[in-house]
Amino acid sequence: MMADRKPLISGNWKMNQNHFEAIQLVQKLSYALTKDDITAVDVSIHPPFTDLRSVQTVLEADKIPIALGAQNCHWEASGAFTGEVSPAMLQKLNVSYVICGHSERRQLFGETNEDVNKKVKAILKHEMTPIMACGETLEQRESGEMEDHIVDQVLEGLAGVKKDAVGGLVIAYEPIWAIGTGMTATPDDAQQMCAFIRQTVEEKFGAAAAKAVRIQYGGSVKPGTAPELMNQPDIDGALIGGASLSAEDFAHCIQYRLR
Repeated sequence: MMADRKPLISGNWKMNQNHFEAIQLVQKLSYALTKDDITAVDVSIHPPFTDLRSVQTVLEADKIPIALGAQNCHWEASGAFTGEVSPAMLQKLNVSYVICGHSERRQLFGETNEDVNKKVKAILKHEMTPIMACGETLEQRESGEMEDHIVDQVLEGLAGVKKDAVGGLVIAYEPIWAIGTGMTATPDDAQQMCAFIRQTVEEKFGAAAAKAVRIQYGGSVKPGTAPELMNQPDIDGALIGGASLSAEDFAHCIQYRLR
């Protein structure tokens, strides 16, 4: 990781924690972190939609220096889209980061690269930062198609985004075969793919964007695996699922530099 790219550790709670549990988890996490932790690392948490207002209130009332994030959004600001949440609504809750294109959204809900691109643009329009996820299946990896697949996801997801905006984004590389399976890509595997993503960004958007963009690794990151992953030159953070549901485990991931 380059010194001028501050790491971003993000906790994706997925469909877990009601708003009472969310408040408790945030408070426990705040007790587990020090000023030095927050100075060294940017931290975002991504609760379910029903928890956002409660978590926002706790973060702001207690002056907890953790960014509020969302797990998804629609690309329209309003309209007849039953069950959806718009980026304009998230912006009003002081949401800073929005995940888009997570593998579960792609696999379970049929989201396409075009859908992800619309969301990236909508999130930027509403002055929030997209965390755009990409990653390959085990079948794609074993067949040698993983790089072509990643290129398509990255370039189609960022189509039409201005070069100067790309550097401010976050791209999360999540090998699908390592999410929730207990399997983790080796640090070398993860570094290789994150470096490839950065190269892809450089070829399309230029060296400045490639140098500035933060690339997270996601895929069963735990306190024991975080330090070696985070020490790789092209890994600038982590998108953490299960371990982020434990204040202690998530804090230990954030404190990777001390381990």
